[in-house]
Amino acid sequence: MAKSYVKKLSSTLMDAITDKDPLVQEQVYNALCALGESQPELTLSACQEHLRQQEKLAHPHRTMILKAMEAVVSSHLGRLDQSTAKAVILLASNEMTKVKELVGDWQQAASSVLVAVGRRFINEVMEELLGKFVPGVLPHCCVVQTLASLSVSNAFGTVPFLPAILSTLLPMLGLAKQDATRAVFCCALQSFSESTLEYLANLDQAPDPTVRKDAFSSDIFSAYEVLFTQWLQSREAKLRLAVVQALGPMSHLLPNEKLEEQLPKLIPGVLSLYKKHAEAVHVSKSLGQILEASVSVGSRTLEVQLDALLAALHAQICVPVELSSPSVVSNQKEVLRCFTVLACCAPDRLLAFLLPKLDTSHERIRVGTLQVLRHTINAAAAQMEVKKPFILSSMRLPLLDTNNKVKRAVVQVISAMAHHGYLEQPGGKVMVEYIVQQCALGPELEKSESPGPGGEDPAPDSVRSISVSTLYLLSSTVDRMDRVLWPYLLEFLTPAPFTQALSPLCRSLAHLALKRREAGADTFLIQYDGNANLPSPYAITTRLLVMSASPYLGDGRGAASLRLLSILHHDVHPQLGQHWRATLGRLVELLDEHTAETLAQEEWEDKLLTFLQDTLTIVSDNMWVCQLSLEMCKQLPCYTGTPREKMFLYKCIGSVLAAVSSKDVVRKRLQELLEAARYQEEAERQGLAACFGICAVSHLDDTLAQLADFVRSDVFRKSIGIFSLFKPGSALCPEPPTGSLAGAQPRVPCVVRALPVPLTPQDRNENEVEKVKSALVLCYGHVAARAPRELVLARAESDILCNMFQYFNSKVLGVKVETKDPTLKLCLVQSVRMVSHALCSSPQASAFHCAQKAELVAQMMELIKAEPLDALRTPLRKEAMAACAYLVSLEPALEEQMRADVARGCLHSILALPPEPAGDGTSGLEALHMDTARSLEGLLMGLLRRDLTPRGLQVMVEHLIPWIKSPRGHERERALGVSACLLRFSLEHLHVSALVPFHNLGLLVGLFSPRCADLRPATRQEAVGCVHSLLYLQLGYEGFARDYRDDVAERLLALRDGLVHPDPAVLFHTCHSVAQIIGKRLPPDQLISLLLTLFESLGDPDKNCARAAAVMINCLLKERGAVLLEKVPEIVSVLRSKLQEPLEEHVLKAAQHSVYLLACQHCAAVVTSLLGSPLPFDSVTCTLWRALAVSPGLTAQVLELLLEKMCRDVPFKESRPFLLSSAPGRVATVLPLAATSALLEVLACPAAGPAVLERYADLFAGLLLRLSCSVGVQLPRSLQAKDRRGAGTPPATRALEPCSLAVDALQAMLLRAGSEEVVKLVEREGGWELLRTSEGHEEGVARLASAMAKHAGPRLPLAMKALVSTQSCVYEVQRVTSTAFLAELLRSNVAKDLLLLESLLDNLAARQKDASASVRRLVLRGLANVATGSPDKVRAHSPQLLSAMIAGLDDADEPHGPVVLEAMEGLARLLALLEPGELRSVLLHVAIRIRPFFDSENAELRRAAFGLFGHLHRACHGDCEDVFLEQAVGGLAPLLLHLRDPQAPVVSACRFALRMCGPNLECAELEAAFQKHLQEGRGPHLGEFFNVATKHLMHRFPDALGRLLSTSLFYFKSPWEGVRAAAPMLVGFLVLHADSESTPQVDLEQLLAALQLLLKDPAPAVRMSAAEALGRLVKFA
Repeated sequence: MAKSYVKKLSSTLMDAITDKDPLVQEQVYNALCALGESQPELTLSACQEHLRQQEKLAHPHRTMILKAMEAVVSSHLGRLDQSTAKAVILLASNEMTKVKELVGDWQQAASSVLVAVGRRFINEVMEELLGKFVPGVLPHCCVVQTLASLSVSNAFGTVPFLPAILSTLLPMLGLAKQDATRAVFCCALQSFSESTLEYLANLDQAPDPTVRKDAFSSDIFSAYEVLFTQWLQSREAKLRLAVVQALGPMSHLLPNEKLEEQLPKLIPGVLSLYKKHAEAVHVSKSLGQILEASVSVGSRTLEVQLDALLAALHAQICVPVELSSPSVVSNQKEVLRCFTVLACCAPDRLLAFLLPKLDTSHERIRVGTLQVLRHTINAAAAQMEVKKPFILSSMRLPLLDTNNKVKRAVVQVISAMAHHGYLEQPGGKVMVEYIVQQCALGPELEKSESPGPGGEDPAPDSVRSISVSTLYLLSSTVDRMDRVLWPYLLEFLTPAPFTQALSPLCRSLAHLALKRREAGADTFLIQYDGNANLPSPYAITTRLLVMSASPYLGDGRGAASLRLLSILHHDVHPQLGQHWRATLGRLVELLDEHTAETLAQEEWEDKLLTFLQDTLTIVSDNMWVCQLSLEMCKQLPCYTGTPREKMFLYKCIGSVLAAVSSKDVVRKRLQELLEAARYQEEAERQGLAACFGICAVSHLDDTLAQLADFVRSDVFRKSIGIFSLFKPGSALCPEPPTGSLAGAQPRVPCVVRALPVPLTPQDRNENEVEKVKSALVLCYGHVAARAPRELVLARAESDILCNMFQYFNSKVLGVKVETKDPTLKLCLVQSVRMVSHALCSSPQASAFHCAQKAELVAQMMELIKAEPLDALRTPLRKEAMAACAYLVSLEPALEEQMRADVARGCLHSILALPPEPAGDGTSGLEALHMDTARSLEGLLMGLLRRDLTPRGLQVMVEHLIPWIKSPRGHERERALGVSACLLRFSLEHLHVSALVPFHNLGLLVGLFSPRCADLRPATRQEAVGCVHSLLYLQLGYEGFARDYRDDVAERLLALRDGLVHPDPAVLFHTCHSVAQIIGKRLPPDQLISLLLTLFESLGDPDKNCARAAAVMINCLLKERGAVLLEKVPEIVSVLRSKLQEPLEEHVLKAAQHSVYLLACQHCAAVVTSLLGSPLPFDSVTCTLWRALAVSPGLTAQVLELLLEKMCRDVPFKESRPFLLSSAPGRVATVLPLAATSALLEVLACPAAGPAVLERYADLFAGLLLRLSCSVGVQLPRSLQAKDRRGAGTPPATRALEPCSLAVDALQAMLLRAGSEEVVKLVEREGGWELLRTSEGHEEGVARLASAMAKHAGPRLPLAMKALVSTQSCVYEVQRVTSTAFLAELLRSNVAKDLLLLESLLDNLAARQKDASASVRRLVLRGLANVATGSPDKVRAHSPQLLSAMIAGLDDADEPHGPVVLEAMEGLARLLALLEPGELRSVLLHVAIRIRPFFDSENAELRRAAFGLFGHLHRACHGDCEDVFLEQAVGGLAPLLLHLRDPQAPVVSACRFALRMCGPNLECAELEAAFQKHLQEGRGPHLGEFFNVATKHLMHRFPDALGRLLSTSLFYFKSPWEGVRAAAPMLVGFLVLHADSESTPQVDLEQLLAALQLLLKDPAPAVRMSAAEALGRLVKFA
């Protein structure tokens, strides 16, 4: 039985292997392998039989079966008996040789079977193969390939047969005529040779240790002759490659004398293949083997071949390497292996060939040669030891190559040299210098180098990065390099061309210095004896300090420079040790904490200057300081291209000169700086001026004298002359070279190569002279700013200002001519600002009389007015206004007209500018705008300070009025900002000696207060600030102390933040509050002037400000109207004029009071009249409705009338829109629609709140029922037509849509009654939108009820009473809505807390027989909600609840409808709260009733049925296990299979049901498996879960196998692919874990037939699962 069953099963699987889907084929293959795992011999036998019977089976399918056989053989080789092995060998041999043609996969699979069997049964396989390997007859190619594969996989078993194989093979070589056959023979010979070499190399493990090379030499030589002399000459490239691959290992087996004899022919023959094959890796590998063989026998003929060998190999190494081509990379490795062999046997010849190649200019040749040289230095170190000087000298020309690829190769060679002691030889320092030069390459220099033909390599491979890494590795890891690098690397610190290398140099030098210090070096690390080229300590200090000014450039050169400086402190000066270690350590830590973006550059430079000044103080050696100043001046030309560093160096020079005690030295250095400066560069001018300023701190007189001497000198007075020939770049004064390569120019430090050369007067043209003047003017400004204040006053006008304007103004024929140079203008105003600030900040400033004040201010104003108004490009305005601000504070005072001109001119210059660019305030242009505005404010405050009175304030504000009322928003914003600043300044400096009336307060408040509603948020906030300041000014004039805080005025500050919000309602509410505050603090005599000013603002071009003025007028009339009795006619006249503009909101508000009075007397008539207004209501009508909600009494009457109109009339009429329409449509009636619209307007008023609370229940019920009757209702045709042609009618405030009106009215009612949380909660849950749709109306009502229960519980009893009264309503929609609301109330505990439970249950039970299915369904939902809202009451009402639910299960109208679904869901909720005893009578009925829904087409019914099944099991834990055990076992198969249900909710319900079934199955392991694998959120592997579950299931219920299998077979025809695929998977695992005693329960014939049908299923996943199940059926074999 077992044998026939395995045969049938195997046959079924092999029939299925013809499936078109590759994944199904793979699964069938796996099933065959699984079958072979259990019954290997029977499976192999079945495969043999199938292949023999199915002769016409396609090759791909035969291949799959053979692969399965190979897998079975490989896994169970030890279990195979000899007979089975022979049968398999015979089959595979036949399959392999069945056709003469080569069919790759099929024959290869058969060959693999033979190779697998041959690992154990080598003799049998050899017997079969040798039987087909007949002498004199050309064998099948696959036989030869199999022999070759066997020799590789089982060398020890195959080599003893090789003599016989070779003796048979050699005669056949001449018979092989086809190139493909010859290639097979070549591969076989290669494999035979390699296996023989492996055998000989491991003789100690070989079965026959007596085997020697001689046993194979003669045969191999015979084969070699055929391959080399005949086949190698073939035109077929593949054959030639096969031959050359074989020749490599064969050469090791040739007799020594034969190899020596053949080398003169063999090597040229192999080398010739390089020209015939693009991919040369096999040629190179074979050549390497041949060379190793010839060297091993001590060949003498190899020397003759060296020239040809070297040339060919060198050509290969020069092929550009493409990283994307592995074959080229492999070929390079093999070629280098060949060079290694040659380097060891002929080093002289190799170098004699290689080194001349370095002199060529060809990139590939040079790079390849360098690559070989590096490899030779590393691989043949002993042979190259005596050749070091020769190799070093040959690197001269490669060092000059500018190609990046060559540079990288040179760096790599130098690295190899360093590790082997080359750099210690004479000439080694040149290599070090080359590395440093490459470290100094900047990104732009590296890119500018000419790229090679292959292009540049990626950035990580750049020359500089490799050089930097190499330099640090040499200094840190190669011990022998210390003597070479120290102190030699110090020579590269100061030269400018090596700036980019500074960071790696400092790191390497720091490492070397620390190593020397740890080794106990001398006190001074730098020994200058014998090292004349080393930079001095002054040069090192200057260089490292200046380069630290830009600390994050050049790979973080700042930290590296400071660390090196700290280490060299003793060499700089013996007294600096402790201070430098502490200070420099903190500076380095600061750099580590910041980045280039976060570090404040000015603060950083100040810290460095402080460090320098502290250093000078500690040294206190004038000679040392003078020498340092000289060195700094010498280094200035090094920083021509780096302005920041040069400016910082100027500051350093100034700091050092300030510490110099010798006046002559100071004058001399300053003279040199003035003569050598490059005045055309802004950084140079700024740096020079800063230097003079710092120097003036200690040497003011000398600094001023030197500036005067320079002005009087010929250098300054003349501009153009014949000496312009000496300009930099001319023949007599060439520019210093910008960079050089090693060997092209000697390396000379910058300070030696480019000493300062004074620029003669003839060197400068007219423009240059202006730049010189600019620098001198700036120098005077910095001198005044830095010099001691007590000394500046005496020299300000005579020595400083006089000279500054002398440079600015020149005379031509006695006429003063001002410069047009913008640089000179800017320098002048900057200097005037600095001088003025110095004068103002002097302690004696109050006694100083500035005679030139008016002239200076006039000059600044001319410059300001000359600036263009189209853009702000330079800081000239800012500097000029700052200068004027300082000048205004000096004596004597300016005339009133001049002050006005200054104010108007500066305001026009700044406020008229276009809007500044939008941004975050961090860009340079934005910062310039902000700084300029601050300067303007400072100037105006200075002017106001001269007249701090109400009149003076009004004068300043009058200058601003045109800008405050400007139609351009940015101008208003700027003007308000300036005004606020001026008012704050007035308040801060207010001094009242006597009570003075603030006579223009009303005018000023009226000017600023409407701006609280300006379109720009900043303007609004500034306006509030202005009003706040004005109110406090009034309090000050009334006599209150400056620190007094008024509670009313302080409320303005709280209101200011709310003005940022763009909502107009918020803005105008804030304006109203502002008006209230003004009204409380404004004196009575100022009120009329305020109102008149506000009336003027009604015509403001900004409509927001006009509306704000109206709001403030109304507020002030309400708050302060009693004092305006005489002015009422005038005020009313103004308001009447505004009633002519009905579209203006603030005008309509004037009519609200009249409507209110009228309605108080005739409420019904007013309501009736307004209801007769055309629909939809326009804005005026809506405003009038809202006016009726002013007082609670009136509002209550209006609500009562409107509610009666809305509820008493018919809500809609049935109407057919077309004569042929099948269903009538619903059309809203006009009167309820108008009443609803009116209610919405009234309820929208905040004052309606008390009246709404009084009628809460009636309003809520009425509006909810009105809403239910409005869903899907259309407008009457008359209103629709009016809506379409309403172009000429006043605009409506709301869209006239019945349902939306009802929803909005209900929302407004709840909000007005204080139920804001209800509205918000329903909004968050989307309930309002659901209420508007027919599909979501019920859910919307439920969410409304839930929100009411949560946030409006006390209101529910009356609201429920009002809704219960609609039970007998004729409109079904109203019954559905009220039932949905009451049903949802039972979900909340509020029904129990308010004692509503009984009445609600009775009311719902009474509706259980309602004709509407929707009402019946909602009744069931409400009854089930008791489980949520009042779980403790479920048992008390269980008979009523259970009977209702079971009745719902048996609903006769729709057996598969929503009522049944609701009953199942409700019952599932109730079960958990009932005792098992209460359920025993209904459990079986319910379980049987829901089983048909397990496979319902309705996914919701499936989900509910599975969920209820799980709840039934959970409810019967304890007393009901005996009842439900059979139910649990019977339901397992559907539950397990529906885990692959296409609907995720159904899958989730199945998971839950299985977890609940677990305890009733009385199997702890199965329960644990369910709990582990079926938790929500976890996605188990279905196969893994089925495996675990069926294992425990079969152990606990072995008798259930048949029932489970039959149920699973039913699902083989499931309409869902996932379930169909899961069914055979479950069958397979059930069979896998069933014990042998359960076999009678399985109908194998039926099972096999069903699985065979599934193998034809259209879904590949199903076929795969069926194939897997078939593999499991071997269990019953």
